[in-house]
Amino acid sequence: MSRRTFMGYRRADGKVGIRNHVLILPTSICASDTTNRIAHAVEGCVSFHNQNGCSQVDIDRDVTMDALAGFAASPNIYGVLCVSLGCEGCQNDMVVDAIRARTDKPIKTLVIQQVGGSIKAIEEGTRMARELVAEADACMREEANISELILGTNCGGSDPSSGLGSNPLIGEVSDYLVAADGTSVLCETPELFGGEHILARRAATKEVGEQILKIVYDYEKYVQMFGAEMREGNPSPGNMAGGLTTLEEKSLGCIHKAGHSPINAVYGYAKQLKAHEGLVIMDTPGNDPSSVAGIIAGGCQLVVFSTGLGTPTGNAIAPVYRLTANKHTYEIMRDNTDLDASPTIYGPETMEEMRDRMLDDIIAVCNGRKVCAEVLGYTETALPHLCNYM
Repeated sequence: MSRRTFMGYRRADGKVGIRNHVLILPTSICASDTTNRIAHAVEGCVSFHNQNGCSQVDIDRDVTMDALAGFAASPNIYGVLCVSLGCEGCQNDMVVDAIRARTDKPIKTLVIQQVGGSIKAIEEGTRMARELVAEADACMREEANISELILGTNCGGSDPSSGLGSNPLIGEVSDYLVAADGTSVLCETPELFGGEHILARRAATKEVGEQILKIVYDYEKYVQMFGAEMREGNPSPGNMAGGLTTLEEKSLGCIHKAGHSPINAVYGYAKQLKAHEGLVIMDTPGNDPSSVAGIIAGGCQLVVFSTGLGTPTGNAIAPVYRLTANKHTYEIMRDNTDLDASPTIYGPETMEEMRDRMLDDIIAVCNGRKVCAEVLGYTETALPHLCNYM
């Protein structure tokens, strides 16, 4: 196999990023508007709206902390400005400690209540952000092997073309990356329902197979705690309008993203993923912004996202590369779609030729080419809830 390379940013911890952002990190919802204003004031900065971080039970707070630490530790991030209000559950020093447990990169902190309000915080934060961006600008890209990639896979707005064309194509790319000693991540636990036994048979060990079955079982039991059933909301109305009839049918299309490689590990939401680990699964919701957020917090530098009906979902930390095998969707949603994958169904290109074309695209994105979501500035981010706010 020829070894593809890309030009990335080698971090002090050895990881390789494909972007060189400074993250203005809101530790809670109460700091989110402030961080967005700072990020918009300084080119080279990114932020997002964190709806969590306060009024959470401990188990929910810990999930949020894992995600915040993972965003900051992303190899796509040079440095971080952590901004908190001052009285929230995810205190600034707690978030910094969680980041430090994952990585040692430049971190600055700001507490709105201590500096005298949001206007002063924006002024001070803008100055701090400029200092971090000046440092980041000194970083130079260098050649890295594709084996350094941790590739996230996701699907949303699915229809029959997803299972027939775009998801099998992602599976081919996943298999290529695994063979090249990289890591590929399958997620969206609710969309494994009905196909979990197929994945469990592909587990590298008995323990991994049991974990695959367990995350599906636990997810269904969790939903049943509220007197609900998974099939009440999945497939979604859009899925059904597109032609999917059952959750099992949707799942059998979804798991094509995993290709044919052995499954080597199962990770909890936003837990730190390993490089060079082959195919793994992360236990995430099926909701697109929260599943994408979880795998990026785990360390994915790039997410490939298939859709049948079309979706603009993006993320501030990592590019979300979108493809569809539905010809109609590609025509009407070109602004949001990076690859027309319809030849996987209709030809004339073969699946192998489409795989190579998509790999070329991935390398170009790793080298700095923006995906549609980046061009449009789409950064939808959501984190899961295990319990209602207190």
